[in-house]
Amino acid sequence: MPRPRNAVDTTTYSGRFAERLRMLREKTGYSVEELAAKTGVSIATLYSWENASRSPVNDDLLHVAQVLNVSVRNLLPKE
Repeated sequence: MPRPRNAVDTTTYSGRFAERLRMLREKTGYSVEELAAKTGVSIATLYSWENASRSPVNDDLLHVAQVLNVSVRNLLPKE
């Protein structure tokens, strides 16, 4: 069965990261635009992380975790 167009492939690490990021962002009540502004990344970059087409670099991971008030370990999906 094909995935809905906006769904990410959660069988991949990048897909699980994308799902985790989206879930944590929504849990904190931030829109994509708000989180992008608070982390200093572009809206397009944040969307690319959430659709698993790109992954953040280490410095971005740290900053996103700080803004979401979680550890980097909790931001990353379980293997």
